[in-house]
Amino acid sequence: MSRRKKRQHHEEHVDESWLLPYADLLTLLLALFIVLFAMSSVDAQKFQKLSKAFNDVFSGGTGVFEFPSPMPEGQMQSTDAVSEKPSKDVEQMEALDELEKEKLKQAADQEELAELQQRVNAFIEDQNLADKLETSLTTEGLLVSIRDNVLFSSGSAEVREQDLNMANEIAELLIMDPPRNIIISGHTDNVPIRNSSFESNWELSVMRAVNFMKIILKNDQLDPKWFSAKGFGEFQPAAGNDTKEGRAKNRRVEILILPRTGNQS
Repeated sequence: MSRRKKRQHHEEHVDESWLLPYADLLTLLLALFIVLFAMSSVDAQKFQKLSKAFNDVFSGGTGVFEFPSPMPEGQMQSTDAVSEKPSKDVEQMEALDELEKEKLKQAADQEELAELQQRVNAFIEDQNLADKLETSLTTEGLLVSIRDNVLFSSGSAEVREQDLNMANEIAELLIMDPPRNIIISGHTDNVPIRNSSFESNWELSVMRAVNFMKIILKNDQLDPKWFSAKGFGEFQPAAGNDTKEGRAKNRRVEILILPRTGNQS
C-alpha cells in the first residue's frame, strides 16, 4: 500500500521546465515589437537606448520590463508631427539659399554695370565731352545723359550730321554679351514749342528718342528687341526750369541700361 501511494504522488507532479524557454520567447517577442515601434520614428538618441536594451535582453542583463521607455514622456508625438518640422526647416533653408543666390547675382550685376560705366566715362574723357555727357549708376541701372545740344538743333528731332559719328561710338559702347534691355528716353524743358512740326514738347521728346535709337540700331551687333523708346516731355525735369542752366539740363536724351536681375522698368 505504501509503494502505491508513493508512486501516485510522483505521477501527480507536473514538469515546469518549459516555462523558461517560453518566458524567453515572450521576452524576445516584446523586444521585437519595441524595435518595430521605434523604427516608425528614427531618432539617433532613442536608437542608441533601444540598441542597449536589445543587447541587455540577449546578454541576460536587465530585463526589458525594467528598462525605461525609449521615448521620454511628453514626447509621444505622431510621426506626422515629427516629420512636419524637418520638412518646414528644409523649405526655409531652400528659401534662404535662393535669397542668397539672388543677392549674389545682383551684386555681380552691379559690378558689371560699374565696369561699363568706367568704359563710358573713359570715352567721355577721351572725347572731351564732360560738359555734354554724364553717367550715374543707381539701382535702376546705368544712366547716360546726353544734352540735346549735342545731338539736335533747337526744336528739331533729327540728329545733326556732325554728331552722327559720336552717336555711332556710343552704339559701340552698348554692345554687351549677353545683351541688356536698354531704354532711350527724350526730355524737354517747360518752354512751349513754337513750330509746325510738333504740337507739344511731349511729341518732340518722343521723336528725339526714336530718331536717336534708329541711329544706334544701325550697328549690326545690336539687336532691336532689347531696345525701347520713351518720351517724357517736360514732366521729368532733372533741374529747375526757372534758370537758363536748369532748362539746358532738362533738354536731354537718356540711355538707361537696365540690370539683368531684380525689378526692371
